[in-house]
Amino acid sequence: MTNEDTQNTPIDVEHELPLGEAGEESTSVQPSELEKLKSENAMYLDRLARLQAEFDNFRKRNIREQQEFRDYALTDFLKQLLPILDSLDLALKTEGVSPEDFRSGVGLIDRQFHDVLTRLGVEPIVAEGQPFDPSLHQAIQMVETTEVPDHQVIDEMQRGYRLRDRVLRASMVRVAQNTEK
Repeated sequence: MTNEDTQNTPIDVEHELPLGEAGEESTSVQPSELEKLKSENAMYLDRLARLQAEFDNFRKRNIREQQEFRDYALTDFLKQLLPILDSLDLALKTEGVSPEDFRSGVGLIDRQFHDVLTRLGVEPIVAEGQPFDPSLHQAIQMVETTEVPDHQVIDEMQRGYRLRDRVLRASMVRVAQNTEK
């Protein structure tokens, strides 16, 4: 490259090193500037170490809070079940009660239990008389009959439940198999 070419080439000021005394590029850094860079580097390394420690503490705290949530998530539910348990204990302690009165008391406890489930968002799945739906029903028997349409639930052997839109337990049902179509 000739002297004329270097004069016509634009200079990139941001990436150009300062010229030395003899017009040559200088590669040495002043001692005060070196100390400044070292202290700046140390400051950034310290900041990085503190941020890493802070993030590690956050992660550990988050894991601990999630575990506490899992450990105590059932607390409200269990508090709502305790009066039902008390009622059952009381029913078992009663003596000299007629079977009708005992049955009536157990019916009240059943109502109490269903009320708690309803407050928590648990609903029974209606099955009897409905078309068979494998996402809601579990067929335990196919019954040949001409009295009801094909694939209709005849009766429910065990009630199913759902929590909002999620099935907790499918209903165990007997399903009609209509041989005359």
